Amino acid sequence: MDISNGLPLIVIAAPEEAGGMPASIPTLITGIGTLNAAITLTRSLADAHFRGHRPSRIINAGTAGSLIPSCSGIFEIDHVIKHDFDHETLTAITGRPFANRIDLPTVTSLPTAGLATGDTFISDTATRDRLAQQAQLCDMEGYAVVKVAREFGIPVTLIKQVSDHADESAAAKWHDAARGGAATLGECVAQIVDLS
Repeated sequence: MDISNGLPLIVIAAPEEAGGMPASIPTLITGIGTLNAAITLTRSLADAHFRGHRPSRIINAGTAGSLIPSCSGIFEIDHVIKHDFDHETLTAITGRPFANRIDLPTVTSLPTAGLATGDTFISDTATRDRLAQQAQLCDMEGYAVVKVAREFGIPVTLIKQVSDHADESAAAKWHDAARGGAATLGECVAQIVDLS
């Protein structure tokens, strides 16, 4: 389904996460990782712009690893960082600030969490514990989706469902968790669609 005026655009990384999304709303599957998310979303929004269309909101929905061992459920993201972008070193080298954290307004009554995005599937406790100092969840697309949405001036909401605990067992759990949680994730997205 093409992007339409007055409707949000649901952005998802993988088909496993898309099973419960509302059929009446355009859904874009970008592929996994920040480059896939940025390129696919930019291309879709540019094409829609050329045709005179613009989504009312971008809703990035999908799975996330929990950086806090006891964390589970579905969260709305209130801030996002790119965990594999060395903004401190770049600031020191260039003398110019490179902001890394983006704060997001929330639109739901879901619990909120911070999100660390990067191009690595987090599956070891040492990395998880390091990232937990900056965020509660981790994924591989959220930051890129926010940057593209902001570049196009489109409101953006991120909804993430915990699929694993970003530890040594994470890779083995992701597939079943993504498919098993798709319906519940879709219900949350449907509520946001009603608000848009």
